[in-house]
Amino acid sequence: MANRCKWGAFLWLMWFTSQPAFGSHYYVFVGSYNWDKTKNGIYVYELDTISGALMPKSVVGGVLNPSFISLSPNGEYLYACTETQTAGAGSVTAFSFDTASAQLSYINSQRSEGENPVYFAIISSGWWLLNANYTEASVSAYSLSANGSILPPTQVISFRDSSINRKRQDKAHIHAAVFSPNEDYIFFPDLGADKIRCYSFDGSTNHPLQPAYYPYTKTYPGSGPRHIVFHPNGRFCYCIEEMGGAIEAFSYFDGKLKSLQRIFYHKKGRHKQYSGADIHITPDGQMLIASNRAKVNALSLFAIDPKTGFLTAIGKVSTHGDHPRMFDISPDGKFVIVANQLSGNLVVFKRDKVHNTLEYTGVNIDIPGASCVQIRKY
Repeated sequence: MANRCKWGAFLWLMWFTSQPAFGSHYYVFVGSYNWDKTKNGIYVYELDTISGALMPKSVVGGVLNPSFISLSPNGEYLYACTETQTAGAGSVTAFSFDTASAQLSYINSQRSEGENPVYFAIISSGWWLLNANYTEASVSAYSLSANGSILPPTQVISFRDSSINRKRQDKAHIHAAVFSPNEDYIFFPDLGADKIRCYSFDGSTNHPLQPAYYPYTKTYPGSGPRHIVFHPNGRFCYCIEEMGGAIEAFSYFDGKLKSLQRIFYHKKGRHKQYSGADIHITPDGQMLIASNRAKVNALSLFAIDPKTGFLTAIGKVSTHGDHPRMFDISPDGKFVIVANQLSGNLVVFKRDKVHNTLEYTGVNIDIPGASCVQIRKY
């Protein structure tokens, strides 16, 4: 009898520890191109971690084109690139997030010091935000206060460069800002110059960006590097080309990227151009996912060799919409949510970890101009 009780207690403990933490929530934040401050710009949903269903929680208006959003490391604040694709404008905006009510509240905004802010990185300490301006090719550094507000920029660096495609690369275009695994460097993919720029980072000074020993890595001519992502093991980095149709894999060590492989995410075929957009790696480091627009509208899936960093193509899935600008992977690696900008919809996929595939859940939410999605566990 005692053994049976012990076995029963063991089974109960195994079941209990396999369940989600009591009271935990997966919130989904969506930014958009609303083109009008009177329309909703940011949306908050709760993700059902069994079915993938999205339950609406709150919306935010009064902000123009919050096209890129990201959360502070502690999840208490949400930041947005605002007034994007707005002539003569550009800003970064802070909101506080109440986890009990799932409501966002405006804190403040600062000028982005460059037209068309498209991406930013927040250091894990939560004290710095580094913004990338696309049209005017600059980066701006902001201190963040304890209450989440954005202080005026302390440093702005502009770039003047170009590459071989005169229509798209007549000047520099910074498209992302990504910290190195140890946060001692920060990288800025430059679509217009075919470079991944690098600066050393020191958050103890008002001018945290300083020239790195390796100031940039040159990419394939005409490739248009857009976004990069580091592997969880910190040894590899991957760059999606907006114009070249490929993903370039690099080894990484102490501020230096060394090319390992260049693999296409889609055969050109009858399509006359590529339009690579976003790139992410699953938390377990096994799969890389890249989105391609240009009438293809698909997620390309790659297996990652953790020893060599090399990629192997394993499939594609339709995004069930037009122009998958950005997507995100849930912290548990079970779900992928895609923002299709031109069709204005948010689509949920469930990942089969055994076979490394994505399955369409049927969850498809209308969000006009959906451009960016972030998933956070609370």
